[in-house]
Amino acid sequence: MKNIKAVIKGVGGYVPDYVLTNQELEQMVDTKDEWIVSRTGIKERRILKGDLGSSFMAEKAARMVLEKTNTNPENIDLIICSTVTPDYLFPVTSNLLCDKLGAKNAFSYDMLAACSGFLYCLATGTAFIESGRFKKALLIGVDKMSSIVNYKDRTTCIIFGDGAGAVLLEAEEDSEYGVQDMVMRTDGSAFPYLNMKGGGSMMPASVESVQRGDHYIYQEGATVFKTAVTRMSEIAGKIMERNHLTGDSIQWLVPHQANKRIIDATAERMGIPSEKVTINIQKYGNTTNGTIPLCLWDFEKQFKKGDNIVLAAFGGGFTWGSIYLKWGY
Repeated sequence: MKNIKAVIKGVGGYVPDYVLTNQELEQMVDTKDEWIVSRTGIKERRILKGDLGSSFMAEKAARMVLEKTNTNPENIDLIICSTVTPDYLFPVTSNLLCDKLGAKNAFSYDMLAACSGFLYCLATGTAFIESGRFKKALLIGVDKMSSIVNYKDRTTCIIFGDGAGAVLLEAEEDSEYGVQDMVMRTDGSAFPYLNMKGGGSMMPASVESVQRGDHYIYQEGATVFKTAVTRMSEIAGKIMERNHLTGDSIQWLVPHQANKRIIDATAERMGIPSEKVTINIQKYGNTTNGTIPLCLWDFEKQFKKGDNIVLAAFGGGFTWGSIYLKWGY
């Protein structure tokens, strides 16, 4: 039986032009730049203005990676889009993206796992590639978080931004590169701490639900912070143990960009120094599904072929996971 690895062969990214600074937020809610930076590490975030949805940003990121890798969209077998802010409930965003890109021979679907969504997306795409049935998968993490943020709620509006990242995953036989291992977990009992109650079949949109603010993000920050640090470090530690990795043998940690303090605490528990940690939360905020692929895009030029890279994320659900890969180009 052939040994097939799923190897990242290219990355792309897109963030909107509009920059929402902490100083501007000071005029909108009762907050201060110093308070935001000290607690989150965020200085600014990007916002998609106008009558545009997540598919607009997803297309920008996807086209970039296709052009960089000289890939014909008709040769793409699979497109998975991880997002919590789809353009519509259906058709799903990945379906719209297939049409925009001209990916006529792909099948596609969306994946929803909150901030862990892109890791779930990568894990699923890897399984399809390793099956031998598919050669090229396009994976996109995208969110227009500004569409579900209450800009009168200072506990959440300071955190989130909009953006998209895309990855081209290809099959390579007997390769030493690509995805090596993964661990994913879920805890559905955590619903009360991080959720958006409105918009599903349990609570369809109504005048009352809109007036109550049920279609905005709700987060109990202290619980989420504590659990994120514990779960992210535990599961990344499990990946390290299973693959005999140490802080010295890992070249890069690519964590979900939820909060600078969460990132720092996770890296410290893993024994990874700050210079090996990809961080761009200061300029993009938390773009949810976009954070990890945007980090890959931002730091692409610093990665070297064969680098040991550990990805880690934690999100609403609760969902969390870690993936170990060897950089493929």
